Amino acid sequence: MKIFIVFLLFILSLHAQALKYEIKPDWLKASKFMKIDILDSQELKFDTMDGIKVSELSALAFHNDKLYALSDRGYVYHFNIKIKDKKIAQLELKEAFELKDKNEESYKKSKSDSEGMAFVDDTLLISFENKPRIEVFSLKAKKIKNYEINKDLEDIKNYQDKNKALEAVTYNNKYGVVTAPEIPLKKQNKDFHILYSKNTTWKFPACGKITAMEFINENDILVLEKNYNKKKNQRVLSISKVSLNNCVNVICKSEVLAELESVQGWKIDNFEGLTKVGANTFLMVSDNNGSFFQKTLLVLFEIASTE
Repeated sequence: MKIFIVFLLFILSLHAQALKYEIKPDWLKASKFMKIDILDSQELKFDTMDGIKVSELSALAFHNDKLYALSDRGYVYHFNIKIKDKKIAQLELKEAFELKDKNEESYKKSKSDSEGMAFVDDTLLISFENKPRIEVFSLKAKKIKNYEINKDLEDIKNYQDKNKALEAVTYNNKYGVVTAPEIPLKKQNKDFHILYSKNTTWKFPACGKITAMEFINENDILVLEKNYNKKKNQRVLSISKVSLNNCVNVICKSEVLAELESVQGWKIDNFEGLTKVGANTFLMVSDNNGSFFQKTLLVLFEIASTE
């Protein structure tokens, strides 16, 4: 009988779309860790929508109870999401779109390495690797125009690798569009990341590779950084706050709010997407790399203090 129940639960899980998944280590009984509070976490098991596979989610954007997710394969997904009592109460996949150019043509593989995304005035700003650039799209993934980036970011030869280009992008009214490569450019000090607007830069000490960022408030940016030891299958996720208005010689004040390490029991994966969903409250998502052995995890967390 027990075997049958376990088998039934397994079969049901295959058809489920979002399953409760605990990322916290067993020894951590509270939800708070360092300066963040893990409110909820789920494993997403959406299969396809409109003939498009739901996989390799690399960025998130949120607006008016709509969650937009970006695949680094060049797809945008629309979810209805409801967050209630600091939990993900509902998540429903509604639509999926392929990135298209102004002529409604699909992007070639060499141009579809989409990594970062931000919601701006009913459009989506999307940053790319391989051919580093930022483009503006409609919510249904049709290109509207190019966005002019910092001149240091234009040439792929300035990057450490063509797959280490514009990994993240965010926006607010004060600073405009801010983006960053995954790792510092060739001629830069590798101990410091640089954030770029069109005409301004900010530095802060590096903890790992940048995967996502989002404004916390007018002057502070939340940054996700990852480290991965492939031989030992060990992951570290750093969550930091960088203050753009508190800089000395371009180096800005930063603070590591949390460091989640798999060797300490954190059941984390390849987190690459981040978006703000409320006051000091954020969602982050992991990219499963299209692998059966990795998971798409959606985590709701809150910054315990921004002071």
